[in-house]
Amino acid sequence: MPNSSGTEAPKTKAPANACDAHFHIIDPRFPTPESAKPAGSTFDDYVLHQRRIGTTRAVPVQPKYHRTDHACILDALSRLGKNGRGVGVCHPDATDAELKRLDAGGIRGLRFSVWNPSDTVTTIDMIEPLSKRSADLGWHVQLHMSGDQIVETSAMLGRLPCPIVFDHMGRLPPKQGPEHPAFRVIADLAGKGRAWVKLAGAYLNTEQGPPYADATRIAQAFVKVAPDRLVWGSDWPHVTEKHKPDDAELFELLAAWAGNEKTRDAILVDNPTRLYGFDR
Repeated sequence: MPNSSGTEAPKTKAPANACDAHFHIIDPRFPTPESAKPAGSTFDDYVLHQRRIGTTRAVPVQPKYHRTDHACILDALSRLGKNGRGVGVCHPDATDAELKRLDAGGIRGLRFSVWNPSDTVTTIDMIEPLSKRSADLGWHVQLHMSGDQIVETSAMLGRLPCPIVFDHMGRLPPKQGPEHPAFRVIADLAGKGRAWVKLAGAYLNTEQGPPYADATRIAQAFVKVAPDRLVWGSDWPHVTEKHKPDDAELFELLAAWAGNEKTRDAILVDNPTRLYGFDR
């Protein structure tokens, strides 16, 4: 399978309308830096992954490779139809017409991946002004920040007028996990109905590697405090990983994280339905 170390389907079957709420389509047919064209990451490649895992709803997230050019993700959303919603990347100088065009194409939020300053397309100071424009559209802001950045910006996060989605379980330092102060910042916002968390990227939340016991501790802590504010994502095609993980094993982790089938199915179906508006 493209960008996966395995080929078998998961042992646990996905429920109807299960949603993969975080992955990237990177297609050389669309503008991409010549130095960064990951192979096997097109929409057709993703469909093979989707069939293997058993999800049907999908939320592609604009990758850094396409920067603020949304041609690729809008193409993917048009092909996904009613089963697709997307998360884009914009700068504050984006026009109202552009934001409305993205909304019509299925975009429902804006991502700010600012944890690594060396390759970021956006900056922290862009979050607040764009959050106000996102609120007008009924969108959210999706934040890929380190745990320390979350703590440092907690006052600003508390002011944002739109929902917040925290990427990759908040990127808490694995040794501290839920003892890191960012966990309480996220949990408090989720408890007020103002934030969501993506259970994704186990390999980004581990120092131990598979089977990711340290990442599991973080995920289970979020399940304990905010099970109705969690969504799951495959993070395919795993662009950060030189050695690709087995996507079936990543999907099966969710059952251990959720603790029971009802909670797992809510994370896969009910919660993303509310967050992304799949029922509308």
